[in-house]
Amino acid sequence: MYNSSNLKLKFAEEFSLLVRAKYPIIYVVTAEEERAEKVIIQVAKECNPIREVFCYDLIKGFDHSGTGKSNFLHALEKLEQESATAIYVIRDIHHRLTEQKTDEQITRQLRNLYRHLRNTRKTLVLLSPILELPTELQEQITVLNFPLPDSSEIRLAIKQAIPDVQIRLNDLEMEQLIKACLGLTRDRILNTLAKSIVQKQYITVNDIDLVLAEKQQRIRQTEFLEFFTPQETLDQIGGLDNFKHWLIQRQQAFSDAARDFGLPNPKGVLLMGIQGTGKSLCAKAIAHLWNLPLLRLDVGKLFGSLLGQSESRTRQTIQQAEAIAPCILWIDEIDKAFGGMSGMSMDSGTSQRVFAALLTWMQEKSSSVFIVATANNINSLPPELLRKGRFDEIFFINLPNHQERKQILKVHLQRFRPESQDFDIDRLAQIAEDFSGAEIEQAIIEGMYTAFNQNRDLVTEDIVMAIKNTFPLASTAREQINYMQAWAEQGRARSASSSGKDLGFSEITGITTDVS
Repeated sequence: MYNSSNLKLKFAEEFSLLVRAKYPIIYVVTAEEERAEKVIIQVAKECNPIREVFCYDLIKGFDHSGTGKSNFLHALEKLEQESATAIYVIRDIHHRLTEQKTDEQITRQLRNLYRHLRNTRKTLVLLSPILELPTELQEQITVLNFPLPDSSEIRLAIKQAIPDVQIRLNDLEMEQLIKACLGLTRDRILNTLAKSIVQKQYITVNDIDLVLAEKQQRIRQTEFLEFFTPQETLDQIGGLDNFKHWLIQRQQAFSDAARDFGLPNPKGVLLMGIQGTGKSLCAKAIAHLWNLPLLRLDVGKLFGSLLGQSESRTRQTIQQAEAIAPCILWIDEIDKAFGGMSGMSMDSGTSQRVFAALLTWMQEKSSSVFIVATANNINSLPPELLRKGRFDEIFFINLPNHQERKQILKVHLQRFRPESQDFDIDRLAQIAEDFSGAEIEQAIIEGMYTAFNQNRDLVTEDIVMAIKNTFPLASTAREQINYMQAWAEQGRARSASSSGKDLGFSEITGITTDVS
């Protein structure tokens, strides 16, 4: 049986509840073996009656008897024979429970133990960094994820490990350091800071960047999450005034003042629209504006070849994001990952289970993880994703209008030619009708190649010729774009541009609202 962590209960409280309720077998997923065992020992001391804790690994056997060295099956048989009121912790059994090489004897013995333990005051804890659980054991075993350290634990760990005289941080800088440490294990935090102390004897504000670099490395190891420190700003986005205003209103959404006011944490936003209109740039600009870390989720890499691996990676993603929170989780091109979910399943239901897990979390999460999902193909999006409660708002990003094209041209020309103002922006915007922001940028680059090859500076005519020689997506995919625009105009999304209609409730009721 899978038991998702109750957000209102800390791990120790929930684990204690399961032990006192005589749950026979509990699978604790964590890379912090030592830290988890300390919590288990503390819970055991607080039980009535007090439980002893006996740990086992394949090399040393049980720590109180040495029984079961090099033999998991023997260790499990020994546990069944024991009469103590105790918690038995078995480390690293996941190696024997992978679907490809499940040990049938161990699986059978675990099922036998389940029947035996439920009538005793003995609890079996399977402690592993990876969740591997064959189908036949899923009803017998309860899974708990051991959380990474929160802010208070990190502060205490730093205080206990590093003398005050070696910490040269004011209160604000210490808060920033602790915030940077969120999402890392206790050992990785202390090892990173220890390296700094060895190098220069002190912890200073410069070590915040060192911790962030360590976090980037840790997240990179997951393969399906990528850590960004975005530099893109709202000024680099041409147009989209409705969307920008919406973001600025929520700039302090994760502050203590917002919580004191009674505002819930915002859930997220879905950005739908035509390719090249700046959806990815928007995701990065949100993180910069709100000064939050940005995690990009590659949904395709969530899917593994082993049974249960995809679901395990999904849980890791959620745990990692919530540990780093407040943060932004960017799910790029979500339509490609979960397109056609209503059709026949070709992967034994894995896609549906991963999708359902993400949807449930998006609906019920109270953590300060803001989701930014982007999509190009409206047709393939499952209707469940668009239901109210998944996102705070759905924005449609259309092809830029004339004024927005002028803004986009100014942004890119300022980037490529900051010292030159001698361009006919109005003319270029007129000629580039139906061009996306990405296509406008590419036309400027193409014009620069022409000027470079002729050994002179860029002029308006170079860009004009590049535009005229370009066939925009609006020409080659006209039917698809027309469908997307019609879809948005039916009241299913809000216009990101102030010059268009606010395609919201008023459109559905037939009341036209001009927000230009």
